[in-house]
Amino acid sequence: MRDSTIRWALRWRSKNDTEYIIFENCLPKFFLTRKAARHYANEKYGYIKTRKDLRQEPHWWRFPRAIKVRIKIEQL
Repeated sequence: MRDSTIRWALRWRSKNDTEYIIFENCLPKFFLTRKAARHYANEKYGYIKTRKDLRQEPHWWRFPRAIKVRIKIEQL
């Protein structure tokens, strides 16, 4: 059985090359639309936009970006 689905996710970013998909409750957080992903990012991580101390050294955080992902389901 093979199947794939397109969804949206949020990619955590920082200037020191840290990038990963945001998880919630030990699972990747997926969204049906880009708009839903961006709304969630604004609600949960919107404070990063106004916190210069988090955007500078040593953290270098950046606001999460909505990305399109392909989820592939494959029976092993």
